[in-house]
Amino acid sequence: MKVDVYGINGKSTGRSVDLPDDIFGIEPNDHAIYLDVKAIQAHQRQGTHKAKERGEIKGSTKKIKKQKGTGTARFGNIKNPLFRSGGRIFGPRPRTYDLKVNKKVKRLARKSALSTMIKNGALKVVEDFTYDAPKTKEFASMLNNLECSKGSLMVLAEADNNLYKSCRNIKKSEITTANNLNTLNILGAGTLVLSEGSVSKIIEAFK
Repeated sequence: MKVDVYGINGKSTGRSVDLPDDIFGIEPNDHAIYLDVKAIQAHQRQGTHKAKERGEIKGSTKKIKKQKGTGTARFGNIKNPLFRSGGRIFGPRPRTYDLKVNKKVKRLARKSALSTMIKNGALKVVEDFTYDAPKTKEFASMLNNLECSKGSLMVLAEADNNLYKSCRNIKKSEITTANNLNTLNILGAGTLVLSEGSVSKIIEAFK
């Protein structure tokens, strides 16, 4: 399919890029999207949570009262989980939350996400540009010209430090590269803005 290339002024340049239908025009697979997004979010969890159990806390090991004859329940030492400051029962321990997703499912999920953005009219291609220094005001003006007021994700062919610094103080706007594009950040963007050079990188990644 042909998609117009816009300039940073928000007007069409008269050029267009060809987006392959087998990447940008498939029928979205919701289940593949679900699996991939779930795996990405699980991978972002640190898993460093930890609570001390009765064998790990400080305290006397002396039996606090005799076993029988008190008329109350039997108790061992003050580390008993039923007491205040006692150890925790089955507390959280460090672990990894990583989930395995097959490569073909990940590819299908990304294709589905890109196709969804196309169907929703939330994907635009902009000509390649850069700044000689960080310019947040000009970057915000460019997003406004492209009607990306509800948030955007700009995808570049290569990392550009000046563009990154121009974008980082703008609410709901992010910059990434074609190599770091994933299902979660595609669907989390109000508008997906592809630089002209990043299109070929995305197509190449799927080959």
